[in-house]
Amino acid sequence: MSNTLVQFRAEETMRIKAIDICERLGIDLPTYLRMCVSRLVQENGIPFSMKLDKKPENRGLAAMKAASRIAADNGISEMTLEEINAEISAVRK
Repeated sequence: MSNTLVQFRAEETMRIKAIDICERLGIDLPTYLRMCVSRLVQENGIPFSMKLDKKPENRGLAAMKAASRIAADNGISEMTLEEINAEISAVRK
């Protein structure tokens, strides 16, 4: 089977955004376009969805959630402020 060149016009800002999304998904834009055409033909329609989360989770919030999970896993999630300060003082001695 021989290859053929397919070209189309797109707004530059859309092209740049598409390249960024593809790179974050670990592929390049030409690979994505080949995937689309191949699957479109195989499925006789648009069969898949590849999406990134709209908003990445705040890193500080993610760290706090991780700390809460670790505390719960170690049975210390219900410690009072006084108990926490006592633990810190004991470690510093």
